[in-house]
Amino acid sequence: MTWDEVTPLLWPATRETLYMTGVSALFTAVLGLLLGVLLVITERGGLLAAPPVNRTLGVVVNIGRSLPFLILMVAIIPFTRVVVGTSIGNAAAIVPLTVGAIPFYARLVEIALREVDPAVVAAADAMGATRREIVGKVLLREARPGLVSGLTVTVIALIGYTAMAGTVGGGGLGNLAVTYGYERFETKVMVATVVLLIVLVLIIQAAGDLVARRLTHK
Repeated sequence: MTWDEVTPLLWPATRETLYMTGVSALFTAVLGLLLGVLLVITERGGLLAAPPVNRTLGVVVNIGRSLPFLILMVAIIPFTRVVVGTSIGNAAAIVPLTVGAIPFYARLVEIALREVDPAVVAAADAMGATRREIVGKVLLREARPGLVSGLTVTVIALIGYTAMAGTVGGGGLGNLAVTYGYERFETKVMVATVVLLIVLVLIIQAAGDLVARRLTHK
């Protein structure tokens, strides 16, 4: 294949990768943030201390993080079919992408919240702030740089996951690399997809670092 033949294949594949990454990142940001907050506030001595709940959530998160993505994707095929009606394609890939990324981001949220100065939380509590206010206006606000950095790492991981999903019919750059670059021995396609993935990662990392630095200085 010539580069003139390769180029028209790249944009649709890139668009599919961005679509899968964007939608799964959105669900992950919301659900992972909620799960991470629950991990912190339900621990012993937390705002809503409930050690049994905390231990259960911890086990769920650890199991989710320990499963390799390809195994997870295959294991939840029945669930994927229930949610989107199919196990192949971009929409189907979003389900395992989200399920795999939520526990990953939840742990990063937990780490970011733990780095908030306990004195700030104690001061808010002494001034009569409610639990909801402490979580929303103290913990989450003070942890914003860490939350953004964690989300940046998660989105980059999702890009890698989409490439793996593409190897089993998920679409995107991964699928293009396999169907053209590997199966048809088209080196140009393989090189182009790798370069595009690297560029996407660099852009996302730079944007995340920029936002995190600005939040740190506020």
